[in-house]
Amino acid sequence: MAQSKIQQLKQSFLEYLEIEKGSALRTIENYDHYLTKIFAQMKAEDVSDITDDSIREFRLWLNRQPTRSKETVSKKTQNYYLIALRAFLKYLTKREIKALPADRIELAKVSARQLELITPNELARLLDAPKGNDLRELRDKAMLELLFSTGLRVSELCSLPRDININSEELSVRGKGGRIRVVFISDSARKAIKKYLDARDDMSEGLFVRLDPDKTKKKSKSVSEKRYTGKDFENLDRHSVEAIVKRYAVMSGIGKRVTPHTMRHLFATDLLSNGADLRSVQAMLGHANISTTQIYTHVTDKQLRDTHKKFHSKRGG
Repeated sequence: MAQSKIQQLKQSFLEYLEIEKGSALRTIENYDHYLTKIFAQMKAEDVSDITDDSIREFRLWLNRQPTRSKETVSKKTQNYYLIALRAFLKYLTKREIKALPADRIELAKVSARQLELITPNELARLLDAPKGNDLRELRDKAMLELLFSTGLRVSELCSLPRDININSEELSVRGKGGRIRVVFISDSARKAIKKYLDARDDMSEGLFVRLDPDKTKKKSKSVSEKRYTGKDFENLDRHSVEAIVKRYAVMSGIGKRVTPHTMRHLFATDLLSNGADLRSVQAMLGHANISTTQIYTHVTDKQLRDTHKKFHSKRGG
């Protein structure tokens, strides 16, 4: 079955994201998903079918769709669809294809983003949670220390190679859009990674790798008593890392939701609270726009207000 004109243009747009923009595979897959649903609901066959009216009808439809929790689709999720459509329309303009201007699409207003943070004491308990010397806990300890030390995205963590220079305080990572940046590794993180790598006896190229659950149960001896072979390993994915962080948060008695991204938030707020400037934090986080980094100033502003109230002398009558 021949593709419609708009499907051909969508495919061309996705290839443009991959080749010219260097977008991450996950980003391309998300755009494909959003645009496919938009065009299907609009019954769009050509670019001319994307109109103010068809977009309005799509937004009404999307806003009324129930989710698994029986609530409607959040404004944030709705905006993901609109952002994908705007990017597609901008691409058409770039190719001089007559289409609805992208700036005709306004995003839905969303409430201010709330950061998921834990206290310094909770963070310390989390980092200390993997106490054992078996390979699994050594891996998890190294992973938690590195997340907080560098502020890496979980996708960046999962793609790290095994042959990093653990004697160096710096590490180059490839982030969103293929952009390379330098992150810095703390002494505690470097020590944890070295201890973990010294315990490994496999040929896997990944830094953080999966342990076969069945084999781990049978081979529950400490590292000093039992070595592991390459057949016991495969790379961890983002869902595995999320599950690991969640497990240790529960073990640490932390009642809040804790994710790898929580560690990234903590990394940024810790820097700002200790005097780092916003541009430096932006560079270390790998944010393309400083407006994305500015969310962390809300947290540090509150901390400054609390400090002012606590320590600034009050003039009494």
